[in-house]
Amino acid sequence: MFKLIYFYFLFTLLFISKSHSNLEIKARTAILQDFLSGEILYQKEPDRSIYPASMTKIMTSIMAFDLIKSGDLSLDDKFIVSEKAWRLSTAGYSSMFIMVGDEVSVENLLYGIITASGNDACVALAEGIAGTEEEFAILMTSKAKELGMENTNFTNSSGINDPDNYSTVRDIMIMSRYLIQKHPEFYEWFAIKEFTWDRTGGDPITQGNRNPLLYKNMGVDGIKTGYLAVEKYSLASSLERNGRRLIAVGSGFETKNSRSRESSKLLTYGLTNFDLVEINRSNKSIDKVDVWLGKESQVEVYVNEDIYKTIKKAKKRLLKVVLKYSGPIEAPIEKDDIIGTFRVVYDEELVGEYDLLAAKKIDKVNIFTRLIKSLNYLIWGDV
Repeated sequence: MFKLIYFYFLFTLLFISKSHSNLEIKARTAILQDFLSGEILYQKEPDRSIYPASMTKIMTSIMAFDLIKSGDLSLDDKFIVSEKAWRLSTAGYSSMFIMVGDEVSVENLLYGIITASGNDACVALAEGIAGTEEEFAILMTSKAKELGMENTNFTNSSGINDPDNYSTVRDIMIMSRYLIQKHPEFYEWFAIKEFTWDRTGGDPITQGNRNPLLYKNMGVDGIKTGYLAVEKYSLASSLERNGRRLIAVGSGFETKNSRSRESSKLLTYGLTNFDLVEINRSNKSIDKVDVWLGKESQVEVYVNEDIYKTIKKAKKRLLKVVLKYSGPIEAPIEKDDIIGTFRVVYDEELVGEYDLLAAKKIDKVNIFTRLIKSLNYLIWGDV
């Protein structure tokens, strides 16, 4: 009565290009991820410990964004600038140049952090949220662990030199992906190229964004640079083109020019050597399967998540999906019952398996109808 049914959908080869398998990025450590599929396209010692420098400010911003989203903080809230925060603007660090006793809005502090990379703004925001920067750093580390950043510890909000403020490019990538996924409206701020602070006691100061890739015509819209003498130059960057996004993180670039050049090369490698394939959209009907003894003869099936795979352009023909179930499925069927599996196969290897769900409830027919159907099956083999 039951049979095993397979559906094969072949993705045709759309593009062919030579894969630069010998790509070498001149950094101590680097990683490249395709945002939608989550797949890693390049890595070089991705779990090597680094000092994240100003890339720390990504988490500082996330902490505020999370609170704003939950309603516990507002962009219009104002925090009083402490002497500790002010001193950072007088010690040669990157600053937005706030003054002691200033009442500065959360919105302006965030612009000062994201665009001007102000260490003073970081401290003012941290103290305003948590009371002290030290307490805020504990919250930052807790959030990092929640996101799966297992090799990260934060001791301050700005990333200024501290041997106990450490991370990895993989963890910075995880943090950056969270920022883009959970706070897309705020992520747009990271593409702003300049910020003018109408400071107290002086003329307004306009500062440009330090991310060099924002000024290249390649689609980069974030995220954050970093520099420490012990670490050299670092950059977390993201690019979107034609609906596809990549995230790259590198640290240990020898010069500013090298940081810009090598980060561009890494992002370009991902664009030119791989294709993103949309395999499934969440809650979209995939097909119909036969139903036995149901008030309807078929039920639509779906997978409740988006599925993307990143495939080398010269290997795309090896990708297929398999819809597998034992059928027909006997009624009654409840909506969202698991009735099979949706399998993604690449080069004859299973690379993803997902629950195949019923899209609606199918009731069982009454006893009289069941008897008729059973007789038909016995006589004619008809379900």
